[in-house]
Amino acid sequence: MKTRILSLVMIMGLSSITLFAKSDKTEKFEVAGNCGMCKTRIEKATNSVDGVSSADWDKETKIIEVSNNTEKTDIHKIHQAIAKSGHDTKMHKATNEAYDKLPGCCKYDRMGKETASGCSGCSGGQTAQGTTSHQH
Repeated sequence: MKTRILSLVMIMGLSSITLFAKSDKTEKFEVAGNCGMCKTRIEKATNSVDGVSSADWDKETKIIEVSNNTEKTDIHKIHQAIAKSGHDTKMHKATNEAYDKLPGCCKYDRMGKETASGCSGCSGGQTAQGTTSHQH
């Protein structure tokens, strides 16, 4: 009897792990930045998004690896949080105001200047010229 109960508990535990694993996703994308201060700021902004479990930005490759729960957040919210901190991504650009607040060592070459508008899924970001822009 004890063996049956233990087996049942183990099966239920494994089933719940499988259910949770399906909503976790790891994303990798480019984020503009230069130094250790940028790394701290970018990772802090990313980790502030509900549903993000980890973030690691590499200052050499400019790539961030983000693990997140897709049931709690989406990629747009993550890109928006990073842009609000002053750092451009391919999907969302930091506002000029946010970029201008960065320390001198953190001033990077702004990402592409192309503009796009009309995304039904988000409020967009801004290009270096201050116009709404992001790409999918």
